[in-house]
Formats: sequence, structure tokens, C-alpha cells
Amino acid sequence: MTADTKTDSTEYGVHVRYEGDDDPEKCTARKLSKFDLAELHRSDRATPYGVVLNPHAERALSPADSGVKNVVALDCSWESAGEAMFSLPGEHRALPYLVAGNPVNFGRPMQLTTVEALAAALCIFGREDRAEALLSKFTWGHTFLELNEEPLRRYADCADSAEVVEIQREYLERGESE
Repeated sequence: MTADTKTDSTEYGVHVRYEGDDDPEKCTARKLSKFDLAELHRSDRATPYGVVLNPHAERALSPADSGVKNVVALDCSWESAGEAMFSLPGEHRALPYLVAGNPVNFGRPMQLTTVEALAAALCIFGREDRAEALLSKFTWGHTFLELNEEPLRRYADCADSAEVVEIQREYLERGESE
């Protein structure tokens, strides 16, 4: 990220509602847990309240959501990631337009791994240091930040969800015209 990155002392809990239906060798959530960078939970009840990263949410994640204590992602296969899977307690927010840096979905919009989703949320909350720490465990992790440097910076400068959506619209329109 840039040298003028926000500094924030907020320490977010990084949590994952873990379904275990993906290849364990490729599971980014399991790798984060192995390095004590995220806590995995096997049930909705065990998963703490926080901002839940949910692609079906009505509101976009913004810096206005940064007052929470926990960031929660759902780790499951894309095939089972339907709206019903997101029954977790918390403030549900959708990540804005970003492209994947992982080798499986490289360059595809909105096809992020769990670690990419968590890192994006942390960047939007002004915690690039934490995002970099999560992504540092993956050979391709820096690629995600490089591909999304401009949008992540712009989203982090927004006041609220409406501003994030307006910026996202620019990226979506740009993508349609290419």
C-alpha cells in the first residue's frame, strides 16, 4: 500500500466460520489458523458477533463499519456459498468490487479466497499491516494487494457504504466497457 496509509491501533479478531468442504491443502482459512492468524469455528453459535463478509448483504463494507471488534468470513466452496449459508449473527456487509490475486481465480472479479476477503476488509478499515500479515503466508498474497491497490485505497477513504458503492460503480462500468 502507500506510505500515507492510515494507522489505527484497533486490533480486530479475525474469525472464520469453517465449513470444511474445500480441499484442505488449498484452504486459505486452515493455513491462517495454522499460523494463529485466524480462529476457525465449526458452528454459527461458536462464531463471535462481528462484521460478517457476505456477498449477499444489502450494504457494502466501509470504514464506517470499522468500530467492530471482529471480522468474520465464511469459508466454504463456491458451490455451497448460497445466501442461506450466511446465517451468522452480526452486521452483514458485502465487499466492494475487487479482483482475485490467487492462482485459481486470478483476475476474476469477486472470486476471492477467504484470506483475500479478510485482507480486503482489514485494508478498508485502515489496517494494511494486518492485511499484509495475513497475505504474507501465501506466495501470491502480495499480488492481491498489487492488483487492488487503487480500489482498496479509495474504499478506505470513503465515509460510508454509499460512497463505497459509488466508487465501485466506476470500476464496474470500466469493466463493462473493456
